[in-house]
Amino acid sequence: MQQQNKKDMKKLLIVMMLPMMAQGQTLEECQQAAEQNYPLIRQYNLIEQTTELTVANIQKGWLPQVSASAQATYQSDVVSWPDQMKTMMTGMGVDMKGLKKDQYRVGIDISQMLYDGGAISSQKAIAREQGKVQLAQTEVNLYQVRKRVNEMYFSLLLLNEQILLNRDLQELLEGNERKLSAMVKGGTAAESDWQSMKAERLNVIQKATELASQKQMLQRMLSTFCGIEMKEVQKPAVASVDGVNNRPELRLFDAQLRLADTQEKALNAAMMPKLGVFAQGYYGYPGYNMFEDMMSHDWSWNGMIGARLTWNIGALYTRKNDKTKIQMQRHLTETNRDVFLFNNDLEQIQQNENITRYKKLMTDDDEIITLRSAVRKAAESKLSHGIIDVNDLVREINAENAARVQQSMHEIEMLKEIYDNKYTTNH
Repeated sequence: MQQQNKKDMKKLLIVMMLPMMAQGQTLEECQQAAEQNYPLIRQYNLIEQTTELTVANIQKGWLPQVSASAQATYQSDVVSWPDQMKTMMTGMGVDMKGLKKDQYRVGIDISQMLYDGGAISSQKAIAREQGKVQLAQTEVNLYQVRKRVNEMYFSLLLLNEQILLNRDLQELLEGNERKLSAMVKGGTAAESDWQSMKAERLNVIQKATELASQKQMLQRMLSTFCGIEMKEVQKPAVASVDGVNNRPELRLFDAQLRLADTQEKALNAAMMPKLGVFAQGYYGYPGYNMFEDMMSHDWSWNGMIGARLTWNIGALYTRKNDKTKIQMQRHLTETNRDVFLFNNDLEQIQQNENITRYKKLMTDDDEIITLRSAVRKAAESKLSHGIIDVNDLVREINAENAARVQQSMHEIEMLKEIYDNKYTTNH
Protein backbone atom coordinates (compact mmCIF):
# COMPACT_ATOMS: atom_id res chain seq x y z
CA MET A 1 0.00 0.00 0.00
CA GLN A 2 2.80 2.40 0.90
CA GLN A 3 4.63 1.52 -2.33
CA GLN A 4 1.46 2.27 -4.34
CA ASN A 5 1.13 5.66 -2.63
CA LYS A 6 4.72 6.50 -3.64
CA LYS A 7 3.95 5.56 -7.24
CA ASP A 8 0.81 7.72 -7.23
CA MET A 9 2.74 10.65 -5.78
CA LYS A 10 5.42 10.27 -8.45
CA LYS A 11 2.78 10.25 -11.18
CA LEU A 12 1.21 13.36 -9.68
CA LEU A 13 4.55 15.18 -9.70
CA ILE A 14 5.15 14.23 -13.33
CA VAL A 15 1.67 15.47 -14.30
CA MET A 16 2.31 18.75 -12.46
CA MET A 17 5.63 19.21 -14.27
CA LEU A 18 4.28 18.46 -17.74
CA PRO A 19 2.88 21.99 -18.41
CA MET A 20 6.19 23.55 -17.35
CA MET A 21 8.14 21.09 -19.52
CA ALA A 22 5.86 21.81 -22.46
CA GLN A 23 6.32 25.54 -22.09
CA GLY A 24 10.09 25.21 -21.88
CA GLN A 25 12.59 26.73 -19.50
CA THR A 26 12.70 30.46 -18.92
CA LEU A 27 15.93 32.46 -18.98
CA GLU A 28 15.84 32.94 -15.22
CA GLU A 29 15.38 29.20 -14.65
CA CYS A 30 18.35 28.44 -16.91
CA GLN A 31 20.54 30.98 -15.12
CA GLN A 32 19.65 29.63 -11.69
CA ALA A 33 20.19 26.04 -12.82
CA ALA A 34 23.55 26.94 -14.39
CA GLU A 35 24.76 28.65 -11.21
CA GLN A 36 23.74 25.66 -9.09
CA ASN A 37 25.34 23.24 -11.55
CA TYR A 38 28.61 25.16 -11.99
CA PRO A 39 31.42 23.52 -9.94
CA LEU A 40 32.48 26.90 -8.55
CA ILE A 41 29.34 26.96 -6.36
CA ARG A 42 31.04 24.49 -4.01
CA GLN A 43 33.60 27.16 -3.05
CA TYR A 44 31.01 28.98 -0.92
CA ASN A 45 30.85 26.25 1.74
CA LEU A 46 34.59 25.60 1.54
CA ILE A 47 35.42 29.28 2.10
CA GLU A 48 32.97 29.57 5.02
CA GLN A 49 34.31 26.43 6.67
CA THR A 50 37.92 27.49 6.17
CA THR A 51 37.21 30.93 7.64
CA GLU A 52 35.54 29.45 10.72
CA LEU A 53 38.45 27.05 11.25
CA THR A 54 40.95 29.91 10.94
CA VAL A 55 39.05 32.06 13.44
CA ALA A 56 38.78 29.10 15.84
CA ASN A 57 42.55 28.53 15.64
CA ILE A 58 43.26 32.22 16.31
CA GLN A 59 40.87 32.18 19.30
CA LYS A 60 42.93 29.40 20.82
CA GLY A 61 45.67 31.97 21.38
CA TRP A 62 43.89 32.65 24.70
CA LEU A 63 44.45 29.07 25.87
CA PRO A 64 47.43 28.31 28.10
CA GLN A 65 50.54 27.70 26.05
CA VAL A 66 52.43 24.62 27.22
CA SER A 67 55.87 23.55 26.08
CA ALA A 68 58.07 20.67 27.26
CA SER A 69 61.84 20.58 26.91
CA ALA A 70 64.84 18.47 27.77
CA GLN A 71 68.46 19.49 27.58
CA ALA A 72 71.93 18.25 28.42
CA THR A 73 74.92 20.61 28.42
CA TYR A 74 78.61 20.55 29.15
CA GLN A 75 80.18 23.84 30.22
CA SER A 76 83.77 24.97 29.99
CA ASP A 77 83.49 26.45 33.47
CA VAL A 78 81.04 26.56 36.37
CA VAL A 79 80.54 28.48 39.60
CA SER A 80 82.96 27.19 42.27
CA TRP A 81 83.99 27.87 45.86
CA PRO A 82 86.90 30.22 46.50
CA ASP A 83 90.10 28.26 47.21
CA GLN A 84 90.46 29.64 50.73
CA MET A 85 86.90 28.69 51.64
CA LYS A 86 87.29 25.27 50.06
CA THR A 87 90.49 24.68 52.07
CA MET A 88 88.81 25.81 55.25
CA MET A 89 85.76 23.64 54.73
CA THR A 90 87.89 20.63 53.85
CA GLY A 91 89.78 21.11 57.08
CA MET A 92 86.48 20.99 58.90
CA GLY A 93 85.68 17.66 57.24
CA VAL A 94 83.15 19.03 54.75
CA ASP A 95 83.48 17.78 51.17
CA MET A 96 83.03 20.78 48.85
CA LYS A 97 82.48 19.11 45.51
CA GLY A 98 81.40 22.19 43.56
CA LEU A 99 79.14 22.17 40.49
CA LYS A 100 79.58 19.61 37.75
CA LYS A 101 80.31 20.81 34.25
CA ASP A 102 77.75 18.42 32.78
CA GLN A 103 74.22 19.60 33.57
CA TYR A 104 70.77 18.17 32.76
CA ARG A 105 67.15 19.25 32.99
CA VAL A 106 63.72 18.00 31.88
CA GLY A 107 61.04 20.60 32.31
CA ILE A 108 57.75 22.15 31.32
CA ASP A 109 56.76 25.80 30.74
CA ILE A 110 53.19 27.13 30.97
CA SER A 111 52.18 30.67 30.01
CA GLN A 112 48.78 32.34 29.97
CA MET A 113 48.00 35.57 28.12
CA LEU A 114 46.00 38.08 30.18
CA TYR A 115 46.13 41.10 27.89
CA ASP A 116 47.34 41.17 24.28
CA GLY A 117 46.45 44.73 23.29
CA GLY A 118 43.76 43.47 20.89
CA ALA A 119 46.12 41.42 18.71
CA ILE A 120 44.01 38.22 18.70
CA SER A 121 40.81 40.19 18.12
CA SER A 122 42.44 41.98 15.18
CA GLN A 123 43.67 38.70 13.69
CA LYS A 124 40.15 37.23 13.89
CA ALA A 125 38.69 40.33 12.26
CA ILE A 126 41.24 40.11 9.43
CA ALA A 127 40.46 36.40 8.90
CA ARG A 128 36.72 37.13 8.65
CA GLU A 129 37.24 40.02 6.23
CA GLN A 130 39.54 37.87 4.10
CA GLY A 131 36.80 35.24 4.00
CA LYS A 132 34.30 37.89 2.87
CA VAL A 133 36.67 39.00 0.11
CA GLN A 134 37.00 35.40 -1.09
CA LEU A 135 33.21 34.96 -1.03
CA ALA A 136 32.73 38.19 -2.98
CA GLN A 137 35.33 37.10 -5.55
CA THR A 138 33.55 33.76 -5.93
CA GLU A 139 30.25 35.60 -6.43
CA VAL A 140 31.87 37.70 -9.18
CA ASN A 141 33.23 34.60 -10.92
CA LEU A 142 29.91 32.79 -10.59
CA TYR A 143 27.98 35.80 -11.88
CA GLN A 144 29.81 35.53 -15.22
CA VAL A 145 27.96 32.26 -15.79
CA ARG A 146 24.83 34.30 -16.57
CA LYS A 147 26.46 35.94 -19.57
CA ARG A 148 27.38 32.57 -21.06
CA VAL A 149 23.81 31.37 -20.51
CA ASN A 150 22.48 34.52 -22.22
CA GLU A 151 24.63 33.88 -25.31
CA MET A 152 23.43 30.31 -25.74
CA TYR A 153 19.82 31.04 -24.75
CA PHE A 154 19.24 33.84 -27.24
CA SER A 155 21.13 31.99 -29.97
CA LEU A 156 18.71 29.13 -29.41
CA LEU A 157 15.74 31.53 -29.56
CA LEU A 158 16.99 32.93 -32.86
CA LEU A 159 17.39 29.43 -34.28
CA ASN A 160 13.83 28.60 -33.20
CA GLU A 161 12.52 31.64 -35.07
CA GLN A 162 14.53 30.75 -38.16
CA ILE A 163 13.24 27.16 -38.07
CA LEU A 164 9.63 28.37 -37.87
CA LEU A 165 10.16 30.78 -40.77
CA ASN A 166 11.87 28.02 -42.71
CA ARG A 167 8.78 25.83 -42.30
CA ASP A 168 6.54 28.65 -43.50
CA LEU A 169 8.82 29.14 -46.50
CA GLN A 170 8.70 25.42 -47.30
CA GLU A 171 4.89 25.49 -47.20
CA LEU A 172 4.82 28.56 -49.46
CA LEU A 173 7.22 27.00 -51.96
CA GLU A 174 5.34 23.71 -51.85
CA GLY A 175 2.07 25.49 -52.61
CA ASN A 176 3.60 27.24 -55.61
CA GLU A 177 5.18 23.95 -56.65
CA ARG A 178 1.72 22.31 -56.76
CA LYS A 179 0.36 25.21 -58.78
CA LEU A 180 3.20 24.92 -61.28
CA SER A 181 2.66 21.16 -61.50
CA ALA A 182 -0.95 21.78 -62.43
CA MET A 183 0.10 24.46 -64.92
CA VAL A 184 2.59 22.06 -66.52
CA LYS A 185 -0.16 19.49 -66.94
CA GLY A 186 -2.39 22.22 -68.42
CA GLY A 187 0.34 23.30 -70.80
CA THR A 188 0.56 26.84 -69.43
CA ALA A 189 4.01 26.40 -67.81
CA ALA A 190 7.21 24.67 -68.74
CA GLU A 191 8.42 21.70 -66.75
CA SER A 192 11.66 23.56 -66.07
CA ASP A 193 9.65 26.15 -64.09
CA TRP A 194 8.30 23.39 -61.87
CA GLN A 195 11.79 21.90 -61.50
CA SER A 196 13.23 25.29 -60.55
CA MET A 197 10.59 25.75 -57.86
CA LYS A 198 11.19 22.25 -56.51
CA ALA A 199 14.96 22.80 -56.42
CA GLU A 200 14.41 25.98 -54.43
CA ARG A 201 12.24 24.06 -51.94
CA LEU A 202 14.90 21.39 -51.58
CA ASN A 203 17.50 24.09 -50.86
CA VAL A 204 15.25 25.37 -48.10
CA ILE A 205 14.91 21.83 -46.72
CA GLN A 206 18.70 21.57 -46.64
CA LYS A 207 18.83 24.83 -44.73
CA ALA A 208 16.28 23.39 -42.29
CA THR A 209 18.57 20.41 -41.71
CA GLU A 210 21.46 22.73 -40.90
CA LEU A 211 19.30 24.78 -38.53
CA ALA A 212 18.06 21.63 -36.76
CA SER A 213 21.64 20.42 -36.31
CA GLN A 214 22.72 23.76 -34.86
CA LYS A 215 19.72 23.76 -32.53
CA GLN A 216 20.49 20.25 -31.30
CA MET A 217 24.10 21.23 -30.62
CA LEU A 218 23.07 24.35 -28.69
CA GLN A 219 20.46 22.40 -26.71
CA ARG A 220 23.06 19.84 -25.66
CA MET A 221 25.53 22.57 -24.70
CA LEU A 222 22.93 24.47 -22.68
CA SER A 223 21.67 21.25 -21.06
CA THR A 224 25.20 20.32 -20.00
CA PHE A 225 25.89 23.83 -18.75
CA CYS A 226 22.66 24.04 -16.74
CA GLY A 227 22.59 20.43 -15.58
CA ILE A 228 19.00 19.94 -16.79
CA GLU A 229 17.55 18.51 -19.99
CA MET A 230 16.82 21.48 -22.23
CA LYS A 231 13.88 20.81 -24.54
CA GLU A 232 12.61 24.24 -25.50
CA VAL A 233 13.19 27.81 -24.36
CA GLN A 234 10.66 30.56 -23.79
CA LYS A 235 10.94 33.96 -25.35
CA PRO A 236 11.38 36.39 -22.42
CA ALA A 237 9.16 39.41 -22.04
CA VAL A 238 10.39 42.90 -22.84
CA ALA A 239 11.73 44.04 -19.46
CA SER A 240 12.29 47.56 -18.27
CA VAL A 241 15.84 48.92 -18.34
CA ASP A 242 17.04 50.18 -14.95
CA GLY A 243 20.33 52.06 -14.80
CA VAL A 244 20.95 51.38 -11.08
CA ASN A 245 24.12 49.33 -10.76
CA ASN A 246 24.03 46.30 -8.46
CA ARG A 247 26.94 44.28 -9.81
CA PRO A 248 28.75 41.87 -7.43
CA GLU A 249 32.06 43.50 -8.36
CA LEU A 250 31.02 46.52 -6.30
CA ARG A 251 30.54 44.30 -3.25
CA LEU A 252 33.99 42.84 -3.89
CA PHE A 253 35.56 46.30 -3.90
CA ASP A 254 33.73 47.18 -0.67
CA ALA A 255 34.98 43.98 0.96
CA GLN A 256 38.56 44.75 -0.10
CA LEU A 257 38.31 48.25 1.38
CA ARG A 258 36.94 46.87 4.67
CA LEU A 259 39.84 44.40 4.77
CA ALA A 260 42.30 47.31 4.37
CA ASP A 261 40.63 49.15 7.26
CA THR A 262 40.85 46.05 9.45
CA GLN A 263 44.53 45.53 8.60
CA GLU A 264 45.26 49.15 9.49
CA LYS A 265 43.61 48.70 12.90
CA ALA A 266 45.74 45.60 13.45
CA LEU A 267 48.87 47.78 13.19
CA ASN A 268 47.73 49.67 16.28
CA ALA A 269 47.21 46.40 18.17
CA ALA A 270 50.75 45.31 17.29
CA MET A 271 52.06 48.39 19.15
CA MET A 272 50.38 47.55 22.46
CA PRO A 273 52.19 45.83 25.36
CA LYS A 274 51.26 42.29 26.37
CA LEU A 275 50.72 40.97 29.89
CA GLY A 276 50.73 37.34 30.95
CA VAL A 277 51.49 34.94 33.73
CA PHE A 278 53.77 31.92 33.55
CA ALA A 279 54.91 28.87 35.45
CA GLN A 280 58.11 26.92 34.92
CA GLY A 281 59.23 23.67 36.42
CA TYR A 282 61.94 21.15 35.76
CA TYR A 283 63.67 18.12 37.20
CA GLY A 284 67.42 18.03 36.85
CA TYR A 285 70.80 19.22 37.99
CA PRO A 286 71.68 21.86 39.06
CA GLY A 287 68.61 23.37 40.67
CA TYR A 288 67.82 26.82 41.90
CA ASN A 289 69.62 26.19 45.23
CA MET A 290 73.15 26.67 43.97
CA PHE A 291 74.94 26.13 47.28
CA GLU A 292 73.25 22.81 47.99
CA ASP A 293 73.99 21.62 44.46
CA MET A 294 77.66 22.47 44.95
CA MET A 295 77.74 20.11 47.91
CA SER A 296 75.49 17.42 46.46
CA HIS A 297 75.14 16.32 42.83
CA ASP A 298 71.62 14.93 43.24
CA TRP A 299 68.82 15.83 40.81
CA SER A 300 65.98 17.93 42.25
CA TRP A 301 62.56 19.40 41.45
CA ASN A 302 62.52 23.16 40.78
CA GLY A 303 59.71 25.55 39.98
CA MET A 304 58.92 29.21 39.36
CA ILE A 305 55.76 31.29 38.82
CA GLY A 306 55.48 34.93 37.85
CA ALA A 307 54.01 37.62 35.66
CA ARG A 308 55.57 39.01 32.50
CA LEU A 309 54.99 42.32 30.74
CA THR A 310 56.45 42.57 27.23
CA TRP A 311 56.44 45.39 24.74
CA ASN A 312 57.94 44.70 21.35
CA ILE A 313 58.89 48.07 19.91
CA GLY A 314 60.18 46.39 16.74
CA ALA A 315 56.76 47.07 15.19
CA LEU A 316 57.74 50.74 15.14
CA TYR A 317 60.43 50.06 12.57
CA THR A 318 57.98 48.94 9.86
CA ARG A 319 54.81 50.73 10.98
CA LYS A 320 55.15 53.63 8.57
CA ASN A 321 55.85 51.41 5.58
CA ASP A 322 53.07 49.01 6.54
CA LYS A 323 50.55 51.85 6.74
CA THR A 324 51.75 53.17 3.37
CA LYS A 325 51.33 49.72 1.80
CA ILE A 326 47.78 49.44 3.12
CA GLN A 327 46.97 52.93 1.89
CA MET A 328 48.35 52.12 -1.55
CA GLN A 329 46.25 48.94 -1.64
CA ARG A 330 43.21 51.02 -0.73
CA HIS A 331 43.95 53.48 -3.56
CA LEU A 332 44.44 50.57 -5.96
CA THR A 333 41.04 49.13 -5.01
CA GLU A 334 39.34 52.51 -5.42
CA THR A 335 41.01 52.95 -8.82
CA ASN A 336 39.84 49.50 -9.92
CA ARG A 337 36.31 50.38 -8.83
CA ASP A 338 36.40 53.63 -10.80
CA VAL A 339 37.69 51.78 -13.88
CA PHE A 340 34.96 49.16 -13.54
CA LEU A 341 32.21 51.79 -13.19
CA PHE A 342 33.61 53.73 -16.16
CA ASN A 343 33.61 50.68 -18.42
CA ASN A 344 30.25 49.58 -17.07
CA ASP A 345 28.73 52.97 -17.92
CA LEU A 346 30.12 52.70 -21.45
CA GLU A 347 28.52 49.26 -21.84
CA GLN A 348 25.18 50.61 -20.65
CA ILE A 349 25.36 53.52 -23.12
CA GLN A 350 26.10 51.15 -25.99
CA GLN A 351 23.35 48.73 -24.96
CA ASN A 352 20.76 51.47 -24.52
CA GLU A 353 21.63 52.88 -27.94
CA ASN A 354 21.29 49.42 -29.49
CA ILE A 355 17.91 48.90 -27.80
CA THR A 356 16.69 52.23 -29.18
CA ARG A 357 18.03 51.36 -32.63
CA TYR A 358 16.31 47.96 -32.73
CA LYS A 359 13.02 49.50 -31.58
CA LYS A 360 13.18 51.99 -34.45
CA LEU A 361 13.99 49.23 -36.94
CA MET A 362 11.09 47.12 -35.65
CA THR A 363 8.59 49.92 -36.32
CA ASP A 364 9.23 49.48 -40.07
CA ASP A 365 9.50 45.67 -40.09
CA ASP A 366 5.74 45.03 -40.15
CA GLU A 367 5.20 47.45 -43.05
CA ILE A 368 8.13 45.97 -45.00
CA ILE A 369 6.71 42.46 -44.54
CA THR A 370 3.25 43.62 -45.59
CA LEU A 371 4.70 45.20 -48.74
CA ARG A 372 6.88 42.20 -49.53
CA SER A 373 3.91 39.88 -49.04
CA ALA A 374 1.79 41.95 -51.40
CA VAL A 375 4.55 41.95 -54.02
CA ARG A 376 4.95 38.19 -53.67
CA LYS A 377 1.20 37.59 -54.10
CA ALA A 378 1.20 39.83 -57.15
CA ALA A 379 4.15 37.89 -58.54
CA GLU A 380 2.24 34.63 -58.03
CA SER A 381 -0.67 36.11 -59.97
CA LYS A 382 1.63 37.36 -62.71
CA LEU A 383 3.25 33.94 -63.00
CA SER A 384 -0.12 32.26 -63.40
CA HIS A 385 -0.84 34.71 -66.26
CA GLY A 386 2.57 34.19 -67.83
CA ILE A 387 3.73 37.78 -67.28
CA ILE A 388 6.86 36.83 -65.29
CA ASP A 389 8.96 33.69 -65.05
CA VAL A 390 9.46 31.47 -62.02
CA ASN A 391 12.82 33.05 -61.12
CA ASP A 392 11.11 36.39 -60.54
CA LEU A 393 8.63 34.71 -58.22
CA VAL A 394 11.38 32.89 -56.30
CA ARG A 395 13.22 36.18 -55.86
CA GLU A 396 10.09 37.81 -54.37
CA ILE A 397 9.45 34.81 -52.13
CA ASN A 398 13.01 34.96 -50.83
CA ALA A 399 12.73 38.72 -50.35
CA GLU A 400 9.60 38.28 -48.23
CA ASN A 401 11.25 35.52 -46.20
CA ALA A 402 14.35 37.67 -45.71
CA ALA A 403 12.13 40.47 -44.37
CA ARG A 404 10.51 38.07 -41.89
CA VAL A 405 13.92 36.74 -40.82
CA GLN A 406 15.11 40.32 -40.39
CA GLN A 407 12.13 41.09 -38.19
CA SER A 408 12.84 38.06 -35.99
CA MET A 409 16.51 39.01 -35.74
CA HIS A 410 15.64 42.56 -34.73
CA GLU A 411 13.27 41.29 -32.02
CA ILE A 412 15.68 38.69 -30.61
CA GLU A 413 18.64 41.08 -30.78
CA MET A 414 16.63 43.73 -28.96
CA LEU A 415 15.66 41.24 -26.24
CA LYS A 416 19.27 40.13 -25.97
CA GLU A 417 20.45 43.74 -25.56
CA ILE A 418 17.80 44.30 -22.86
CA TYR A 419 18.88 41.23 -20.90
CA ASP A 420 22.55 41.99 -21.49
CA ASN A 421 21.79 45.37 -19.93
CA LYS A 422 20.16 43.57 -17.00
CA TYR A 423 23.38 41.55 -16.70
CA THR A 424 25.48 44.72 -16.90
CA THR A 425 23.58 46.27 -13.98
CA ASN A 426 22.51 43.02 -12.23
CA HIS A 427 18.78 43.71 -12.36
